[in-house]
Amino acid sequence: MDQDEPRGEVVASGATREKKRGIAGFFGSIALFFRQVIAELRKVVTPTRKELVKFTAVVLVFVLIVMGIVYGLDTLFAWVTHIVFGVPGA
Repeated sequence: MDQDEPRGEVVASGATREKKRGIAGFFGSIALFFRQVIAELRKVVTPTRKELVKFTAVVLVFVLIVMGIVYGLDTLFAWVTHIVFGVPGA
């Protein structure tokens, strides 16, 4: 089965929306929204403990790398600024 094929999900059609009017249509739309939310939540796959640890480690390593790059650029720009403008009063 192809991933893009519909599998019986609850979807709103234009004709249904036009038939319902007033208060019943408003609450019907809210009910449809919650049914769609629940249908999407059932598709969520919870990662295993091993996957969770691996993903967390990848994120932490990436954040550390980006922190190093930002620190290095900040130090470089401070040094260049110090060279270009010098120390005031000296």
